[in-house]
Amino acid sequence: MTFEKHPSHELFDALVYFLASWTYLASMELLSTRNRFVPNYKCDFHNKLVGVIGGPNSEICLHMATILNIYKIPQLTYGSAPVINNKVQASFFHQMFPNLMHQYKGIVKLLIYFNWVWIGVVSLDDDGEMFVQNVLPIFSKEGICLDFFERISKMTFSGEIFEVSGDWIQAANIIMRSTANVVAVHGEIQTIIVLRMLFYLSKQEAIPVQTKVWMMTAQMDFASLGFQRDFDIDFLHGAISFAIHSKEVLGFQEFLQMKNPTSEEEDSFIKIFWEEVFDCSVPSSGKDGKAGEICTGEEKLETLPVSVFEMSMTGHSYSIYNAVYAVAYALQSMHSCNSQHRAKLKRVREQQPWQLHQFLRSVSFNNGAGEKISFDQNGELVAGFDIINWVIFPNQSFLRVKVGRTDPKAYEDKGFSIHEETITWPSRFNQARPLSLCNDHCHPGYRKTKKEGKPFCCYDCFPCAEGKVSNQKDMNDCFECPEDQYPNKVQDFCIPKSISFLSYQEPLGISLTMFALFFSFITALVLQIFVKHQDTPIVKANNRDLTYTLLICLLLSFLCALLFIDRPQKLTCFLRQTAFGIIFTVAVSCVLAKTAIVVLAFMATKPRSRIRNWVGKRLSSSIVFSCSFVQGIICMVWLTTNPPFPHLDKHSMAEEIVLECNEGSTFMFYCVLSFLGFLAVVSFIVAFLARKLPDSFNEAKFITFSMLVFCSVWLSFVPTYLSTKGKYMVAVEVFSILASSAGLLACIFSPKCYVIVLRPDLNQRKHLINTTH
Repeated sequence: MTFEKHPSHELFDALVYFLASWTYLASMELLSTRNRFVPNYKCDFHNKLVGVIGGPNSEICLHMATILNIYKIPQLTYGSAPVINNKVQASFFHQMFPNLMHQYKGIVKLLIYFNWVWIGVVSLDDDGEMFVQNVLPIFSKEGICLDFFERISKMTFSGEIFEVSGDWIQAANIIMRSTANVVAVHGEIQTIIVLRMLFYLSKQEAIPVQTKVWMMTAQMDFASLGFQRDFDIDFLHGAISFAIHSKEVLGFQEFLQMKNPTSEEEDSFIKIFWEEVFDCSVPSSGKDGKAGEICTGEEKLETLPVSVFEMSMTGHSYSIYNAVYAVAYALQSMHSCNSQHRAKLKRVREQQPWQLHQFLRSVSFNNGAGEKISFDQNGELVAGFDIINWVIFPNQSFLRVKVGRTDPKAYEDKGFSIHEETITWPSRFNQARPLSLCNDHCHPGYRKTKKEGKPFCCYDCFPCAEGKVSNQKDMNDCFECPEDQYPNKVQDFCIPKSISFLSYQEPLGISLTMFALFFSFITALVLQIFVKHQDTPIVKANNRDLTYTLLICLLLSFLCALLFIDRPQKLTCFLRQTAFGIIFTVAVSCVLAKTAIVVLAFMATKPRSRIRNWVGKRLSSSIVFSCSFVQGIICMVWLTTNPPFPHLDKHSMAEEIVLECNEGSTFMFYCVLSFLGFLAVVSFIVAFLARKLPDSFNEAKFITFSMLVFCSVWLSFVPTYLSTKGKYMVAVEVFSILASSAGLLACIFSPKCYVIVLRPDLNQRKHLINTTH
């Protein structure tokens, strides 16, 4: 190769070294006498072939095996090994390259670690079949999608450069326009040459170059052609690659520094290489150099840019180093074994290459870097991979920094390690971990919904339904909070519910308590007034005992409301509804008895009326007792079959757990209310019919108003009670108790108290008689 060649020719020259014909020729030369190529003929005893180290790619190894397997020559490959289905042929292979599946698993783990689920894949033609078969299914299983899978064409003839370049430009368009920020490249040592051409053609065709994070396999290595010397390699800045695990070998730097093309000990390759990289001519090489451009041998390899020559040992070099020592240790083991039976020199002459296989397979030694080298039962090197971060400098030199490792010998959870803080990312990402997603994450509070016609990594985000939350990114569905918790406003986590009940410490509870105590005081005051003026006509009228009973029931009803306030207990739950039902039944039955007495008293004034016998205390007592007895039976059945009990209601309120009294039997609760309502309606009807009957201060009219208030309150109670939740249901019932009781108190007793206290002149028998007549 020369720099004066056309780039297409030089590119072809570089790629042609990997063609089958060249490999076959080199393999045949190894089997022939040195410098005298006669196929299948060797007369040189001193240069006996015992093994071949081949690479760097699978094609060379495969073509090499076609010839060498015939002679059962041990072959050690330092690059990726070919897929050989013939077990006999495979037995001659010893791979200085670890099992590829370890690398593929490492790639998947790396993608998952960085959450790169939307990627592109690039592969040279025919190089990625194993990658496609073994890795792409794992991608799908682990939730990784491909934006594109691009096979880059290879050039086999120099005349194909223009045809192939068209394919390369098309591939560059696909890669650069992709929304994936990460591109996995599966290839071999020559792949970087092609990648550099892609970027060169992108600039030539004005294709917008978008920075990507390139993830490269260990089979690849940095390679460069002469005409690519001035090409930018900025696209590799921040790239991540896998490499065969290696360590710096002691003395390797000094070994390189001692190289001199003018030395007779050096082979022709060194001289050709020297002329290419230093652009000079070695006199003994036979090359016609330019005047004044003679290689002096004083040139230093360390002065070359890293993009031209690396002074550090790469993974491929490390594999070759270990392969040489593996053959040496295997030969030593074979000679030691055979020396027990025959003279060592004689055995060396008679040894056959195939005899070395068993010793190679079982070889185990520590190399110059202090690492143990051995093969497994499949002839593969027992080793892991280093994870390398590429750092490119402005002068186009670069540094490979080890940032992690995959170790198949470690436990599953420790077989992969990465030091993210040491990674240098491409400049576009401002040293932040790049994202490679089809779309933005669904934040907590949202759920994923698949986009029609798109890979499963592409989705829309929708808010969680009411009452559900999602507390992580990209959740497939939202979930309901536990019973004792509720979603926050943005629905990204659950908040513990507070326990709620109608308490004395809150304004509503305090207000209802104050009203209950106030009306209790008023009722007690009215009762005191009536007891103090018990002998006056207005108190005696309409059955004084019924009046006292009604006032006591109203007093108890106001106090009964206090049972509904504060934390429900077993006893208060047991008593509150039954006490309310019985007290109100007695009160309403007293009102009914009063009304009935008014009607019967009027009817008894008619001549020869038999109803006169019914008028009296026995009638009123019978009404009150019978009504109370029926309600008492209902409450007794309720309490003995399914009584109320304290209960935590976790469902009716979104943000609270309601501590309430469960009625036990809702049917029995409405039976109590229904019987009470029945009495109230009967009392209202009777009072309404008797409202115009002549009576002292027309008590029937006052009872009509009171029962109208009473019925209105409890008729509105039912829908209001059913439409409220939590402690407000209790507040509605307490309010209804207080309002209905206050209605009875105000409508029935306020006119009488007015007469007793403010108009004692009307509280006269004569006035009562005049009013009656």
